[in-house]
Amino acid sequence: MALPDADGTLDIDELTTAIEDFATIFIRLPSVRRFSFSTLSVLHTLSRNGPMRLTDLTATEQLKQPALTSLVAKLDRDGLVSRRRDPRDARAVLLSLTEEGEQIVRSRHADRMAKLSRLVDRLNDQEREVLAGSASVLTRLIEIAAADDATGD
Repeated sequence: MALPDADGTLDIDELTTAIEDFATIFIRLPSVRRFSFSTLSVLHTLSRNGPMRLTDLTATEQLKQPALTSLVAKLDRDGLVSRRRDPRDARAVLLSLTEEGEQIVRSRHADRMAKLSRLVDRLNDQEREVLAGSASVLTRLIEIAAADDATGD
């Protein structure tokens, strides 16, 4: 468990490993339909951020524009993403999730909640209390990272 070192500092190496290991087990849920990590990332990004231009989506995904363009075309053909003209710039296209795309995101979220609930049920009261406080800290770290990304830090 990533607890403070003897001198009171957080062991960042241990915390990083714990987050990586948790993400590995948490992100790889079995599903009825198999999707690549890139596909799921695009679906989740559009779900959280709403309609986006391809160029904006390129900034959030770890794909080069040609690969992302190809992926978005496949998602469009599969009925998971729709394209429409950007009302602010008729030359640009906004990408958004279809109802089917939203359903996939909701289903995966529900599956993750169920899995996490089963795991949390096996923690003792003190561990659950620590975990409850961790959610707000993780949310704050996400906010800090987003601010850094916005400023290029």
